[in-house]
Amino acid sequence: MFYGLSKFFKDILPKRLFYRALLIVAVPVIILQLLITIVFFDSLWIKTNKGMTKALVNEISTFVEAYENDKFDKEEIILLFSFHQDLNIEFIEDTNFEYEYNERWFSPIDRTLRRELKSRFGSEEFWFNTTEYKELIDLRIKHSTGYFKFLVPKDRVTSSSARIFALWITVPALIVILISLIFLKNQTRPITNLAKAAEKFGKGEEIDEFKPSGAAEIRQAGYEFDKMRKRIDRHLKQRSEMLSGISHDLRTPLTRMKLQIAFIKDKDLSEKLADDINEMEKMLNEYLQFTSSSYAEKDEQFDLSLLIEEIINKYNNNNISQKVIQRIYINGRKNLIKRCINNLIDNAIKYGDKVNVKLEKDNSNLLIKVADNGPGIPEKEYDNVFKPFYKIDKGRTATKSSVGLGLSIASDIVRSHGGNIRLSKSSMNGLEVTIFLPV
Repeated sequence: MFYGLSKFFKDILPKRLFYRALLIVAVPVIILQLLITIVFFDSLWIKTNKGMTKALVNEISTFVEAYENDKFDKEEIILLFSFHQDLNIEFIEDTNFEYEYNERWFSPIDRTLRRELKSRFGSEEFWFNTTEYKELIDLRIKHSTGYFKFLVPKDRVTSSSARIFALWITVPALIVILISLIFLKNQTRPITNLAKAAEKFGKGEEIDEFKPSGAAEIRQAGYEFDKMRKRIDRHLKQRSEMLSGISHDLRTPLTRMKLQIAFIKDKDLSEKLADDINEMEKMLNEYLQFTSSSYAEKDEQFDLSLLIEEIINKYNNNNISQKVIQRIYINGRKNLIKRCINNLIDNAIKYGDKVNVKLEKDNSNLLIKVADNGPGIPEKEYDNVFKPFYKIDKGRTATKSSVGLGLSIASDIVRSHGGNIRLSKSSMNGLEVTIFLPV
């Protein structure tokens, strides 16, 4: 039971801290305002209006009785009540008096007036309209030879203190909520900035100098994040510089070996040695690619459809088919996305005879699918193949040389764009790699 209630509140509550904090402030203020309003309307306003309406109906009833008394001049009675009781009275000789029910269901004035008139004159013996005039009520009472038309000021049946009271409770409440909005905005802004900085850093994007602000706990979290960021950046820079030096040192002897191989007369031997050196160079390039700092590339808007088509066309391979929807623009690092797709297609070509590339779109994601008809990967190894330098003993890598970085690099690139990557069995009984990029 408690779990169900907890889940229910989690579902209906706002996800952002700002709106949750606003609820904590606004809800009690609104509830308090409603309680005060209900008490006021029930104990004061409604009772006051009921008394004023009852007094008005009594005056109208007295007038009707005096008008029907033959002892009094009818014109004098109308003038007397009009002057002294603030009633604009007119007698209309028309026996076709039609009762119309036009009471506003949400109006306490209409309900109270109807009840008092009904109790005094009976059903369908009266008619009134409280909306035709801004400051007056059009009220009509049936008579044997016609009907009386009364134009009654609205302040005869309702107290102006209600509007004043409404202002007194509404305006301060709005001021409190407005001040709370400004205060909460200032309090949550440092948390939002910290979250954005952490998100950018997680995606490998460049972060401007981060300045912690806000409450002491938030500033402390900001300082610790900034120290962690600088420490990681320093570590990555040192690693990149070290590997660049190693690469330079290794490339020089490899180049000399290539030149020496060219002088070997045994062609079979020279070709084998050249293949080994090329394989070493390829492995070296993959190591450097994995540790490169190309994440510093700036985001740009580009046509993903066109990029995929250009990549496929460069392979000039009839075994690669494509099904790409056109004019799909995204913001991202173009060269990184290109490298990711290249890695996936290279793997597919390495292990399969046929490759199929698709670009699809759903409500929230762009889907890039690369499928092949190769030996596939056991399902239990799906998570492991994204680890750097991991090799499977059986299946796809049994007969193919591999460094074990292709999928790891692709995964890093996709996640740096806020996406995800998933493996599954393809329709060709090989492997299908699906990239999910947020729209």
